[in-house]
Amino acid sequence: MAVTRDIVEAHRRPRRVMARLMAMGVREDRALAMLMGSCLLLFMSQWPYRARQAHETGGTLTDTIQHDAVGLIFVLPLLAYGLAALLRLVTRAFGAKADFYSARLALFWSLLASSPAVVLAGMVKGFIGPGPANTAVGVMWLMIFLWILINSLIEAEQ
Repeated sequence: MAVTRDIVEAHRRPRRVMARLMAMGVREDRALAMLMGSCLLLFMSQWPYRARQAHETGGTLTDTIQHDAVGLIFVLPLLAYGLAALLRLVTRAFGAKADFYSARLALFWSLLASSPAVVLAGMVKGFIGPGPANTAVGVMWLMIFLWILINSLIEAEQ
């Protein structure tokens, strides 16, 4: 199934999508592609706000996004692997028997599947600015992310 269809379906039935992903076998290349795709989308979602900042301060867009590029494209993937390992150890403390790959897949898939909300949050922050609307969309993204992550982890245990 196409990734875009999986993203839409993950918002309604995240366990079914995770079961399909797990049935494909251990594919570290696929998990890394999910992580890099979500990091790229996170980076691009910051552009409207960075353009707003550049306009308000009189700087250039390149000056404002170069730090985001380093942080979101190069550092965040490394942190995500560490967070996935930590997530695995935490779930193990609760008696989970899934492996490290399933924790990575669940985390990386959750980041990618919740990316439409991240893009929306970036547009709200860029066009409306920081404030209650941005906070509401950020909370919505967090709820979507946690919904998909928790259900994906539960499915990985099946």
